Amino acid sequence: MDPLSLCAARTCLPLAYIGPGAGFAFLGSLLALFVALVLAGASLLTLPVRLVLGALRRRKTGIRAVADRVIVIGLDGLDPRRTRQLMESGDLPNLTALASRGVFTELRTTCPPLSPVAWSSFATGVNPGKHNIFDFLNRNLRTRAIELSSCRIAMPNARGAGRLRKPEVILLRKSKPFWQVLGEHGIFSTVLRVPITFPPEKFRGLCLSGMCAPDLRGSQGSFTLFEDGPPQQKALTGGERIAVEIRDGRIRTHLPGPPGEDGPLCAPLSLRVSPESRTATLQISGQTVQLAEGVYSDWIRVTFRRRVRSISGICRFLLCSVGPRFRLYAGPLNIDPERPAMPVSHPAYYSIYLAKLHGPFATLGLAEDTRALDEGVIGARAFLQQVYDIHEEREKLFFEALRRTRRGLCCAVFELTDRIQHEFYGGGPGLNGEDAVREAYRRADALVGRTLKEAGQRAVLFVVSDHGFTRFDRGVNLNAWLEEEGYLVRLPDAAGGRDDLGTVDWTRTRAYTFGLGGIYFNRKGREAGGIVEAGEPRARLAAEITAKLLALRDPKTGGAPIRAVYDSLEIYSGPYRENGADLIVGYDDGYRASWEGAIGATGGELFSDNERTWNGDHCVDHTLVPGVYFCSVPVQVPAGGSHIADLAPTLLGLWGIPAPAYMDGRVMEVSVP
Repeated sequence: MDPLSLCAARTCLPLAYIGPGAGFAFLGSLLALFVALVLAGASLLTLPVRLVLGALRRRKTGIRAVADRVIVIGLDGLDPRRTRQLMESGDLPNLTALASRGVFTELRTTCPPLSPVAWSSFATGVNPGKHNIFDFLNRNLRTRAIELSSCRIAMPNARGAGRLRKPEVILLRKSKPFWQVLGEHGIFSTVLRVPITFPPEKFRGLCLSGMCAPDLRGSQGSFTLFEDGPPQQKALTGGERIAVEIRDGRIRTHLPGPPGEDGPLCAPLSLRVSPESRTATLQISGQTVQLAEGVYSDWIRVTFRRRVRSISGICRFLLCSVGPRFRLYAGPLNIDPERPAMPVSHPAYYSIYLAKLHGPFATLGLAEDTRALDEGVIGARAFLQQVYDIHEEREKLFFEALRRTRRGLCCAVFELTDRIQHEFYGGGPGLNGEDAVREAYRRADALVGRTLKEAGQRAVLFVVSDHGFTRFDRGVNLNAWLEEEGYLVRLPDAAGGRDDLGTVDWTRTRAYTFGLGGIYFNRKGREAGGIVEAGEPRARLAAEITAKLLALRDPKTGGAPIRAVYDSLEIYSGPYRENGADLIVGYDDGYRASWEGAIGATGGELFSDNERTWNGDHCVDHTLVPGVYFCSVPVQVPAGGSHIADLAPTLLGLWGIPAPAYMDGRVMEVSVP
């Protein structure tokens, strides 16, 4: 694992999940562009033939669509309680109109209610035991090293002349998304920014990857802060601080980039500072850019050279302060969509086409830099501007896709409601948090309104969210509790200040935790050196830990932090169910896995106050944070309510395609006039 990824893993989860690896498929930019343009031209020339073949395929399979096209808008984190409240106050007129035309109901989410888990069930129609995504994180069963759960990048040992050899990028989400099933029946789909689509899979349609697509450094988003003088903040965990010195009004430094053989590649950077006008002139990669204090730059292409090869990324700069102390923020280095170093779209030329059409845009899975806000590198207003700018980019891509997908499926996920609620749910640094959340919902509503106008009469519109929200006041480090209860034992000679899973005595440890989902047993035959036998020994351990967790009380509040505990063998089915946590912990309102517990820390306090700006969350009992489901036409909701896994078979049903037998979701009858 590269150092930046390890830093993210140890200190910033879940704000900056673990990077998938250190290596990239660095293609020559001109060659990649040429190949992409040739493929794009061939695609356009063969479009009439492919449309005819698609029509023949649909006729052959006997499917009968009830709508010309189906549109799915995912609004990550849209909470049903807040939605109702704002609908009643008149703040969400378009969602109100949508509900009056069709349906508005709560959408039961996955257990645990984490975005990668829930959106994977949305895409595949199955429970986590069948799609293999249980958390943001997973662990190496041999070394217990924490890894990203969604993908793996395997680097070859050999290197080519002047560049790294092409790595193997593997998507770890299993099962088949509904858009692949649609493609097998001749239905074209455009899928934008749906989580856990990196690397993009091949299917009959277009895809732009979403959550868990890495930045150019191989992490899930690492910023750079250029600052003169001694550090004002404590050590940064979400990025890198570079000390600079102003000499004769100039700064000469470098921007760290992707990993190389002997450390990160760097791009030379220079600035001419003008304290009187509160501006600076930036020179990087042959470009000269004027920066004004407090104003973001446009996307700037940064080139990193390694021998005869060049690697391209894009980032935005924010001149935070010219004086008396100079501070320049460089956001995470996104993979350049016009010259992608790694595949962020299917086909590969799709991101190039979008960049040529609209200009550069964010490709990072978690593009909104919540860590920079949490660490005081940027302020609340700068963060909000970043979120709004990224949302506008996504809207441009979505409405372009909507115009071009005249028949079939158009599906896109937007994340501003999730990002803003995470940071402003319980207030906000430097502004009214309630106002920020209300504005996010209004912008989401405006997106729905514009979609309704452009959708047409025979289109069916779904608006869904993967989970709701609640507050996050207190953290719980279950590793500390497991150690107190004797289920986790640390090595007696654990030294050097380490407090991670590397200090655990696995010959005597029966249970441990990391991530945000639950507790893992040190299973014999699963973990290397596991000691917990399957069958009755496992069942006894599960019952014992469950009873004790439900009896746990917070000494500060007197409340019960844990609402429910679920045994994975009872709630999951499928070939991958034993890959996740053995016990899923459902926290009560106000509680969540602590920041330390999320990275597998074994020391520290059992309870701690959450002192970060990240004050809203959904990593609680799944019954507390359902999502929402709107539809533009009447829908027969099943007894017991709708579930996020019901959407895949329901969408297939709109084209008369029977749900595959492996799907767990139920078909909701949609009444299209």
